[in-house]
Amino acid sequence: MYGAEVWQISNREINKILSIEMDVLRRSARKSRMERAKNEDIKEIMGVKGKPDIIDIIQQKRLQWYGHVKRMPEERIPKLWIGYRGREGKEDVQKKRGWKEYKQP
Repeated sequence: MYGAEVWQISNREINKILSIEMDVLRRSARKSRMERAKNEDIKEIMGVKGKPDIIDIIQQKRLQWYGHVKRMPEERIPKLWIGYRGREGKEDVQKKRGWKEYKQP
């Protein structure tokens, strides 16, 4: 998973990733949804029960990257980027804008 350290994943995307992972395991175990086998049973058949899923691995990589950036010298760009809040202030950055407001005069 190249670049997983900087991915921003929403809860909806997390659910999609987990369902795809389970679908791959189910297909590899040659079990259909019609058989109504529980996810835990499929994981046990495939030998991955108790092992971290893909989201856990992504979170671990993100924490490793964060620790790496925190140890960098203050003048490095990734270190500056971590603390960046924007020029306009927190309230303006969080405000939703329409496309007309970004239009150049």
